[in-house]
Amino acid sequence: SLLNLIGALDAPTAGERYFRGQPYSVMLDLADFRRRHVGFVFQSFHLIPTLGVLDNVLVPTIGTPGRSAVHRARALELLERLGLADRLQHFPATLSGGERPRAAIARALINKPDLLLADEPTGSLDSANAAQVLDLISDIRRERGLTVVMVTHDAGVSAHADRLVPMRDGKVAAP
Repeated sequence: SLLNLIGALDAPTAGERYFRGQPYSVMLDLADFRRRHVGFVFQSFHLIPTLGVLDNVLVPTIGTPGRSAVHRARALELLERLGLADRLQHFPATLSGGERPRAAIARALINKPDLLLADEPTGSLDSANAAQVLDLISDIRRERGLTVVMVTHDAGVSAHADRLVPMRDGKVAAP
């Protein structure tokens, strides 16, 4: 998919991708690039079932220098902003359909990425939680200059975008 190509999870069959003017093909460690610069919110969330919410959010910080206290404080702040402060030790299976995507969003934002790739991040949320998530993403986008690439079929979510790039049949289409 487009998000996998942008996020360096998949390689294109032709052409080149660039990040800040540098071609992906010259990057020596794409895993490090993803950890430092890209936050992913997958449609199926990919939370680790044997970890609580807080530990799931902290997974991307493994191997990051200075991990412990700074990242834990950031995780707690994100979880508070997303209304999950009372669910820190809860396993993904015990979370509601609205809580799982919020935990995944917190995990995507923990390393303060430059680029957030989100595949239907509000698809399973009620309108109040969807608005809260979109507000958080917008706030962080403004605070940090975060670039957000979001896939959605929801016109209400699209209305929050600064720019729309429609796709039809797997190709960029005219607006």
